[in-house]
Amino acid sequence: MRRCSRTACSVSVPFLKNETMCERRKEAVTQNGSEFRYLGKGHRLVEGLEKVTGSAKYAGDLVLPGMLHARPVLSPYAHARITAIDVSAAQAMSGVVAVLTADDLPTRDRAVNSRHSAVLAKERVLFRGQPVVVVVGETEAAAQDAADQVVIEYEPLPPVVDVIRAAAPDAPVIWPNGLPKEGMDLTAAHAAVDKREQETAGAPSNIHDEAHYARGDVKRGFADADVVIERVYRTPMVHQGYLEPHASVAEPDPYRGSVTVYTSTQGQFGVRDEVARLLSLPKHRVRVVPMTIGGGFGAKYGIIDPLTAAVAVTVKRPVRLVLTRTEDFLSTTPSPAAIVELKVGARADGALTALQARVLMDNGVFPFTLGGIVSILLGGYYKCPNLQIDCYEVLTHKPQGGAYRAPGAPTATFAIESTIDDIARALGRDPLEFRLQNAAETGDPMGNNDPWPHMGLNLVLERLRDHPAWKEREAGPNEGIGIAVGGWPCGMSPAASVCRVDTDGTVRVHVGSVDISGVNSSLVLVAAEILSVPPEQVELIQGDTRSGPFAGPSGGSQTTYSVAGAVANAARAVREKLFQVAADHFEASAADLELRDGIVSVKGFPDKAAPIGELAAIAEGRAGGPGPIVAEGGAAVSENAPGFVAHLAKVHVDPDTGQVTLKQYVAVQDVGFALNPTMVIGQIHGGSVQGIGWGMYEAMVYDEYGQLLTASFMDYNLPAFDQVPDIEAVLVENRSPHGPFGARGIGEPPITAGAAAIANAVRAATGVRVTEIPIRAEMLWRAMREAQA
Repeated sequence: MRRCSRTACSVSVPFLKNETMCERRKEAVTQNGSEFRYLGKGHRLVEGLEKVTGSAKYAGDLVLPGMLHARPVLSPYAHARITAIDVSAAQAMSGVVAVLTADDLPTRDRAVNSRHSAVLAKERVLFRGQPVVVVVGETEAAAQDAADQVVIEYEPLPPVVDVIRAAAPDAPVIWPNGLPKEGMDLTAAHAAVDKREQETAGAPSNIHDEAHYARGDVKRGFADADVVIERVYRTPMVHQGYLEPHASVAEPDPYRGSVTVYTSTQGQFGVRDEVARLLSLPKHRVRVVPMTIGGGFGAKYGIIDPLTAAVAVTVKRPVRLVLTRTEDFLSTTPSPAAIVELKVGARADGALTALQARVLMDNGVFPFTLGGIVSILLGGYYKCPNLQIDCYEVLTHKPQGGAYRAPGAPTATFAIESTIDDIARALGRDPLEFRLQNAAETGDPMGNNDPWPHMGLNLVLERLRDHPAWKEREAGPNEGIGIAVGGWPCGMSPAASVCRVDTDGTVRVHVGSVDISGVNSSLVLVAAEILSVPPEQVELIQGDTRSGPFAGPSGGSQTTYSVAGAVANAARAVREKLFQVAADHFEASAADLELRDGIVSVKGFPDKAAPIGELAAIAEGRAGGPGPIVAEGGAAVSENAPGFVAHLAKVHVDPDTGQVTLKQYVAVQDVGFALNPTMVIGQIHGGSVQGIGWGMYEAMVYDEYGQLLTASFMDYNLPAFDQVPDIEAVLVENRSPHGPFGARGIGEPPITAGAAAIANAVRAATGVRVTEIPIRAEMLWRAMREAQA
């Protein structure tokens, strides 16, 4: 198999070097004066056996009694008027149950203003791949055969595809009457940062939103600069590249007027709310059951669930819809393309004096705002007294843009880190020391002028400075070494958990979060640590929207940071109940008790001891006591904990072809405290490879008619096994002040710096500054020839 695997937890590539598992802690980590027994030590993936044996159940594996199969008919045009739909031939085919259009579904009267609400097209289509008709059959083959017989007549209309043309004042307006305001945008949940964009006013325009941030005097700052670098950077639309395409099963209950949705999702509560809204149902009539997820990376937030649920309610039978790979490429929510016009100035002593940026985000046909986070990072990595950032969110006739692991960060980082590297070169400065001189610290303003919370950008730079890959760096002929920093604010959301102890001593922890990254394998360690039981004695139960305690969406690097605290508080409450039962049982004070190896005992009296299972049995049989050993825990962290990285890439460039070969890669990351280093290192490996994909391989290419030219893995290039070197992960443990045990968000930061580090390495090897990614051989070859000329 050539392609590298993008799974829910990491990228499957042979990585060998991991410093430390962070130098295995030079000082003992302590809790109440004793060393952690389980936290901070590597532990296996709790569902690993299910996955490697193929017994894990995904949405596409689910079979319900009487289940039907749905197949969509997608628009072949990026912009067209629907003039007629003939379903007679499809309806006459054997095994066909229904052929449905927008008017046949309970969503018919809802406004279409997001990918989720675009259940089936009404009157006109707005992007290539928009669903127009859905065919329901007894088998998937019958449904597909009938879908091929549906005849839809279109009147093609001119598409607005180019983002620069779309942003022009005289461009045809995609929404001439304005975009309907009803509903919500689930894809925005993954960004997990406050939205500060300003609504645009005035005549209708394809610029649906703007963000403007300023401080100081930019004009004066550039006047004070000895070096000014001004460039235009371009980043493409990038697909999340998960292995499992979107899949959903909906089971209606006609008698109760409810529907249950089994789906591959990162945020079950948001999906429930949106399905309920679009189907005009009360929230309690919609149950969402999250299935095992085969990769999400920001894309799995209920894109097809409203359609599946609407069809199931209409035909009154369970319905399954699994997109093909091409349908997934055409009709979901990839990362937006962007153009960044960036100008940065610095004095001869190395201090930055001014930064000015104009950003165009190509968000597709429905709004998706990343201007805030792009601004935060563009103007926030480095101290700069004078700043002006203008971000414009632009609509085009393409699929709606959506979240992809640290959305907006690879774009912002590629632009600012390429420019910073060139300024260091122009000043004759060491690129790492130049970054250290200007690196933002806690309390410094971000690009939106809010202060950075507790952070460690300088710490990851210092660790990279001391690493042999930098300290002893050597580059041979046609080789170059590049570095780049990257970061992510990391999100937070309130969360709850329930913990209980059964009479056999099993500890069961109930959560409502969705595990997309191995987080459950860390949560079991939290409960095991507090209750002093082996992790194998802890069972983590992921509930659905009916049975699970609330948790925010699994995105924005917020899940461990938010949910681990709730699990810890629930486990602590359970420990208090165990002590209460034991104190009464042993006629001792709770202050004289200790819990070790799953046994509560009276200090100094080893014969007065009982396993926690025995205490649970006592509690369940005693009148007047605390009752069964079960407790709730909640957490609502008050401040986020940004995560920063410093990456090093070494490349070789073939001077005759422009082919770039990645030779070495080092990823240094501030992880706060690694609850489970095995999972943390897996996240760093996976995110780093995705960053390499941004820099060297991946792009969704559209032609001038809005047709996608890279709609399969035959055409869309992912990093292959033989194209990725061993990635050395280096963990810096800079404890966050508010995170559970000092943890920080882990998942987002690893993807941020890869493209920039590789581009800087290519610059070092060739003398050519690449301002567009991915760095393709032909493009680089032409640039090298132009530079020589």
